[in-house]
Amino acid sequence: MERSADWMDQARGDLEHARSDLEREFYDWACFSAQQAAEKAVKAVFQKMGAEAWGHSVADLLEELSSRYPVPEALRDAALELDKAYIPARYPNAHPSGSPRRRYTRSEAERMVAHAEQIVQFGEGLLSTL
Repeated sequence: MERSADWMDQARGDLEHARSDLEREFYDWACFSAQQAAEKAVKAVFQKMGAEAWGHSVADLLEELSSRYPVPEALRDAALELDKAYIPARYPNAHPSGSPRRRYTRSEAERMVAHAEQIVQFGEGLLSTL
C-alpha cells in the first residue's frame, strides 16, 4: 500500500513540533524533531516511488535517493548535521556529562529546524513530480 501522503503529513507534524519545541526552549527536542521531520519527508518520497527505505540516517537516505534524483550538496550537509541529533538529543549517556537538555543551544536548534524545513520542501517538490 502506497502511503507517501501519510509519511509527509507526519513529517510536517514533526516539523511543527520542532518549531514549537524551539519556541518553548526545548532545544534538544527541537533538534530531534527536526531530524525526524527530515527522515520522514525523505521516506515519503521512497514510498511514492514504491521503494523500501530502511534506517534512520537522513544522509544515507538522501545518498540512496541521489541515485535516482539530483540531491543538492547543501541538503546532504544539512542531513549529516541532523543525523547527529538522532541519539544524543535524547540520551544522557550519549554525552560525557550533563543531560541533553543542557547540551543543545538555541542557535543549534534554529539551524536544525531550518535544515528540516529545506529537506521537507525538497521532499514535497519531488512528490509533486512523481
